[in-house]
Amino acid sequence: MFHVLRDGKGAIQSVSREMQPGSEMLNESDPEIHDFFKLNEGPSFDAADADFVRVLEDLIDALILKNVIHQTDLPAPAQKKLMARKGLRTRIHGALNLLGTDDRIL
Repeated sequence: MFHVLRDGKGAIQSVSREMQPGSEMLNESDPEIHDFFKLNEGPSFDAADADFVRVLEDLIDALILKNVIHQTDLPAPAQKKLMARKGLRTRIHGALNLLGTDDRIL
């Protein structure tokens, strides 16, 4: 059970496991509880993880370009995953590059 406090419009303002003065009890399965937590959860971990993977991939590329590490220094499964992602990124970039790479000014 949760104890909720509502604002003047009846919207849930806070949720607690502990009883609060003026709170009402709602079951954990109540749709209002689910809606409250969805609105207050912030960025999803999935989105943050996807962004962070891109940062790590770019970091590894930078370290390889600066000869700090070699791709062969990485374990074989990591090498395969990096190559697979590079292939995907190249195909996606190539698919979106409809005008080519001609930088000449007409």
